[in-house]
Amino acid sequence: MLDHLPVYRDKIEKLKGPVFVFGASGFIGANLFNDIFKIRKDCYALTHDATKAWRLKLLNVPFENIVHCDILSNNSVQEVFEKYKPQTVFNLAAYGAYSKQNNVNLTYETNVIGTVNILQNCTREMVYIHAGSSSEYGFNCTSPKETDRVEPNSHYAVSKVSAAYLLEYYAKVFDLKTLNLRLYSIYGYWEEPDRLIPKLIENARKKQLPSLVSPDISRDFVFIEDCVEAFLDAALKIDSSTSGKSYNIATGRKTTMGDLVDTSRKTFAITQEPLWGSMSNRKWDLAEWYGDPTSFEDDFGWKARTSLETGLSKYSHWQEEIKYESSVIPAFENPKLNPVITAIIACYKDAQAIPFMYERLVKTFNTLKVRYEIIFVNDNSPDNQEEVINKICDKDPNVVGISHSRNFGSQSAFLSGMEIATGDCVVLMDGDLQDPPEIIPSFYEKWMEGNDVVYGVRVQREMKPHIHFFYKSFYKIFQSLSYIPIPRDAGDFSMIDRKVVKELVDLPETEQFLRGLRAWVGFKQTGVPYVRPERMFGVSTNNWTKNIWWAKKAIFSFSFAPLELMSYAGFALTGLSILGIFWQILAKLFFFPDTPQGISTVIVLIVFFGGLTILGISFLGEYITKIFEETKKRPKYIRTRIRRGSKSYKTADEIRTLVKQLRK
Repeated sequence: MLDHLPVYRDKIEKLKGPVFVFGASGFIGANLFNDIFKIRKDCYALTHDATKAWRLKLLNVPFENIVHCDILSNNSVQEVFEKYKPQTVFNLAAYGAYSKQNNVNLTYETNVIGTVNILQNCTREMVYIHAGSSSEYGFNCTSPKETDRVEPNSHYAVSKVSAAYLLEYYAKVFDLKTLNLRLYSIYGYWEEPDRLIPKLIENARKKQLPSLVSPDISRDFVFIEDCVEAFLDAALKIDSSTSGKSYNIATGRKTTMGDLVDTSRKTFAITQEPLWGSMSNRKWDLAEWYGDPTSFEDDFGWKARTSLETGLSKYSHWQEEIKYESSVIPAFENPKLNPVITAIIACYKDAQAIPFMYERLVKTFNTLKVRYEIIFVNDNSPDNQEEVINKICDKDPNVVGISHSRNFGSQSAFLSGMEIATGDCVVLMDGDLQDPPEIIPSFYEKWMEGNDVVYGVRVQREMKPHIHFFYKSFYKIFQSLSYIPIPRDAGDFSMIDRKVVKELVDLPETEQFLRGLRAWVGFKQTGVPYVRPERMFGVSTNNWTKNIWWAKKAIFSFSFAPLELMSYAGFALTGLSILGIFWQILAKLFFFPDTPQGISTVIVLIVFFGGLTILGISFLGEYITKIFEETKKRPKYIRTRIRRGSKSYKTADEIRTLVKQLRK
C-alpha cells in the first residue's frame, strides 16, 4: 500500500542526500527506508542483523542499496561514511526492546557504543535523527513531558537514556545536528508477526480475537505512516534551537487493551467475547503508559493524523494485499527462506585477491538476499595475508579469519573452516579467484531444489593446452580406477549441505581428499558446469611434482586398482612362466635340441620380473604409508588464531572452547 506516499513525496524529495537508514532490516527502519526508496534511489539500507533481513528480501531491495555495516566497529562505520558520504542519517538500530533480546552486554554495545561510533563519523553538515523510546521514562510513564524526570526500569531503558544524553552532548560540544525521537507504541506494516497488533489483525480478519493480557494495560498507539512522517519532519526542520533535544512521538491518547479490543470488534464486526488474562502480562507492562506530543507538534508542526480505527483498517488491507499468511509469516518463521551460506576460502599467497574475493562474495550474497558467513583460512602464507583478512574482519562481523601454525594444504584448510562453519550450507573455494563467486547462485538454485551436494564441473580451463590435457586425463583415469563413482572434472569448488559437512568433518582419517570423500559420503548430488578462469594475481603454487603427488593421493585413497593390477599381472606372468617351462622342455627334447642357452634371455627375465617386483612393492608401500599416517592420529591442522569480527581468540583453550561452542 503506497497511498500515503503522495503526502510524503515533497518531504522525501527535500531530504539532503545520500540518505542512510541504520537498522533498515527492522520494523520501523524497513518502512522508513522503503518509503524513501520509492521516491529516490540515493537511500541506503544499512544492516548487519541478518536474522531480520526477511523484510528487505520481501521488499525486493536491490543489492546495491543494501550496505553491510557493523555499528559496533568504528572501522566499519567509518568505511561506509567515507564511501557514500551521507548527508541525512536515520539511526533505528537497537537491541533489547523485546523480551527475547536478553543479552545485557549487547544491549549497551548496540544502543550506546553503536551510537557513539555513528556520531563520531558525522559532520556539522549532516543531519542525525535517532530512534529513542518511550521506555526512557520508565516508571514515570503517565503522559510525561520531555523535561520531566526519566526513571528507567530496564537495561534497555538505561541504554536509550544514555544515547539521548550522547546526542545532547554531541550537539552542544561538537555542534552536530542531532535529534532523539522517543517513540511510543508504533504499529503497522512489516511489524513482527508475533507482536500484539499483527496477531490481533490476523485474527480479526477471521472474525476472532487472540490471547489477551489484562484490559487495564495501556499504550499510546501510533500508526507507522505517522511515525515515518515524524522522522521526515525532524530531518527537514531541525535547527540550532532544537538540536540535541528529545521529543515524544505519540498521539497523546491513552488506549487500554480494553479500548483496543472494543475498537477492533467494532471495526471488523467481531462477535467473539475477549478472554482476558489468557496471556500473562509482561514484566514492564504499565497501566498508564501514554505520551505528550505537544513539544514536537509546536516545534515541528507534526501531528499523528491516523486514528486507531483507520490504522487498524489500513493494516488489515495491507495484510490481505501482501498475502500475509503465505509470505510474511513463513519468511519470519522459516530460516530456510533466508538461509545462511558459509563461504570457506583456502588462502595461500592470495593477499592481493582476498579483497576482491570479499567484495564479489558480498555482492553475490546480497543479490541472493541471503545471510552469509565468510571464513578466510590463512594456511601460514608468507605474505601479508593475515593483515588483509584482519582488516576485513574489522569492518564485517560476518567474516571469520583462521590462521594455521604451518602450511597444512588446502584440504586441511577447508576442513578447518568447515568445523566452525555455522551456515545452512558451505561453499568451498580457492583464494585465487579461479572459483568465481558468480557461480554460487547456480549452486544455490540446485541446493534449494533439494540437492545436498552441488559441485562445479570444469567444462573449460583458461590454461595452456598441455596442462589442460593433463588435468582432463587425470580425472578420466581417476574416475575409471575409483571404487566409487566420482564426477569427472569436478574440483573442490562446491556447495555442501550442513548435514553432509557434519559427516565429512567427523570422518576420522587424517589424510583427506575432499572431492573423493564428498562422493563417498553419498547423499543427493548434482553438478553445475562452469569455465575455470586463470588466476587474477601471481602464479599458481602448484607444479608438476605437486600435481603428481595429488594424483597419487587421489588414486591410492579411492582405488585398489594398483593392487588388483599386480594380482592379475602375477597370475598372468605365473601362467606364462609355466607355459615357458613346458615350452623349454618340449623344445629341448623334441623341436630344437641344439638351441644354445643365452645369457641375454636370463638378463631380460631378471630385469622384467625384478622391475615388476619393485613396482608391486612400491604399490604396497604407498598403501602401507597411508596406514602408517593414519595410525599416528596427528591432527589435520593446528590453529594459532581465530578472528570473528572484532573479537580474537589466540590461546589453545580459547580456540578449543570456541570450536566446541560452534559445533553444538
